Amino acid sequence: MLKSEYLQRVYTQVVTRDPDQKEFHQAVLEVLESLDMIVEQHPEYEQKGIIETFVEPERMICFRVPWIDDEGKVHVNRGYRIQFSSAIGPYKGGLRFHPTVNLSILKFLGFEQILKNSLTGLPMGGAKGGSDFDPKGKSDGEVMRFCQSFMTELNRHIGQFVDVPAGDIGVGAREIGYLFGQYRRIRGSYDAGVLTGKGLEFGGSLVRTEATGYGLCYLTEEMLKCMRNDSFQGKTVVISGSGNVAIFACQKATQLGGKVVAMSDSNGYIHDPNGIDLDVVKDIKLGHRGRIKEYAERVPGSTYTEGFRNIWNVPCDIALPCATQNEIDGEIAKIIVKNGAMAVAEGANMPCRPEAIHVFQEAGLLFAPAKAANAGGVATSGLEMSQNSMRYSWTFEEVDAKLKDIMVNIFHNIYNAAEECGHSGDLVVGANIAGFKKVADVMLAQGLI
Repeated sequence: MLKSEYLQRVYTQVVTRDPDQKEFHQAVLEVLESLDMIVEQHPEYEQKGIIETFVEPERMICFRVPWIDDEGKVHVNRGYRIQFSSAIGPYKGGLRFHPTVNLSILKFLGFEQILKNSLTGLPMGGAKGGSDFDPKGKSDGEVMRFCQSFMTELNRHIGQFVDVPAGDIGVGAREIGYLFGQYRRIRGSYDAGVLTGKGLEFGGSLVRTEATGYGLCYLTEEMLKCMRNDSFQGKTVVISGSGNVAIFACQKATQLGGKVVAMSDSNGYIHDPNGIDLDVVKDIKLGHRGRIKEYAERVPGSTYTEGFRNIWNVPCDIALPCATQNEIDGEIAKIIVKNGAMAVAEGANMPCRPEAIHVFQEAGLLFAPAKAANAGGVATSGLEMSQNSMRYSWTFEEVDAKLKDIMVNIFHNIYNAAEECGHSGDLVVGANIAGFKKVADVMLAQGLI
């Protein structure tokens, strides 16, 4: 419950204005609960309407996306771009192509993106976009025609100094390539910095594919070191999901000395007590876009179980949820605690429900929220933008070192912010306050009210 009458009014207005946007309400409430601790010390936030402005997107764009399938039939999907905040830099955030995409989810993601981008220390605002189009089961030609139609509208709203989209769920290198090709065709210029996540041949950055998973582990390792004088070494790790984030979190956790014993997809999970053979997972998920159950058919000693949420029945020291939002509720969190976990770090966006976070914190587990823990992806997107501006490419080792520095700095920024407001060790509070204050100070300095 919010103590500040001002913040309660803001939250009530958010809910009243858009009563059906539950995911957005959840994201806003979590941040406002953290700001409750500092708002009395900053009367200028209320006087200048900073928080009312902060929770309202600067611009919401919705458009139709007609495309033709391989049989010649016309389909129409809906496209979105939520340009939430440009206070500290051009709008920056991914595009998601998935049937569940709607305004509530994109507003929640765009709102989180403001804070996440702020925490990286790079000059990027917050945005998110996408469509209810599902690329699964579509041919390359169908995906290309959809992307070309999508960019035909989106191009007028983006630019390397205005809004720089990237990939997200359903938008990988293939989709980014088609989107960039259409943008270049329409604009007649080679603005490489308008999209990130591009192929290496046309302005992409090394480490971008690995960035979110690597960054998750870099921050988790620093959290373990600073708060427990510990590390991944010798720890059992469970990672939900089997997309890019999960795959490269598995790779880095293993390199740091951990043993990953379980991964999942939307159907179920695999358990390999000997440690996941990542080459097999990569072949299944990246090689031919198969289902994770194939792993159990190919690796002796491993098992497959239906129901992806059941993965959290597998005991672990470190839990890295990398699948989707709200996958861990209060009951699942109790199972994770009962099974002896010491740390949870979010690789997906908001995978833990508020009651789950409360369970973890009450039990004394280390908990790193997504807006800090999975910021490695957008951080490396920012590094891609820098390379595009310089017409230059860094080596893998150079980008990886910069990514690690950014993630270590994020941890210490949120850890120190929590200390300063009297909530030592609460990294949720620290991330919300550190991310917000930077943007709020800029808004005040620029008169963005």
